[in-house]
Amino acid sequence: MNKIKRAYYYLFYKLYKHYEDSSTPWWSDFKASASIGALEIWLLLSILNYFLLLTGKETGGLTLQQPLIFIPIAILFLLHYFSFIRNDAWKKYNGEFDQLHKEKNKKNGIIVWIIIILIILNTIFSYYLLFDRAKRNHTGPYSKEYMKEQKIKDSIDTAKYNKEMQDIRDNVRK
Repeated sequence: MNKIKRAYYYLFYKLYKHYEDSSTPWWSDFKASASIGALEIWLLLSILNYFLLLTGKETGGLTLQQPLIFIPIAILFLLHYFSFIRNDAWKKYNGEFDQLHKEKNKKNGIIVWIIIILIILNTIFSYYLLFDRAKRNHTGPYSKEYMKEQKIKDSIDTAKYNKEMQDIRDNVRK
């Protein structure tokens, strides 16, 4: 458990240092914590997407009020509060990580950035798979009813556009 905690703080440390070295080094602790939160939410979303793919279920209009969504987000918020905001323990760990040998810090930093990239790519891939399934099954934005609605909407928009253009041409001719 201690190794997971240290890895978590090291991820925070690398993001904190990244934001500190940027052209706008203000609120680096907040930005690092928000970045970790975003990565965690993306990881949860990809897990949910894979669950939906494996079970063959649809999202069914998930909302923030549903326990499946609300509970993990609340747990993440509490985790961030107790880890980073409440007692500023990250400052102790940042000082400790600053003392690491340059080579070890560089190697660990590469591992951190690879993990971040993999989380992002995993989320994109899980959505790709969901959209691919929707295309094959003609569901969601690929359902026949939705496509029919879109064609009608596009026809109405085209007719409005043509009418506006005709009005402009008529006004120019006068």
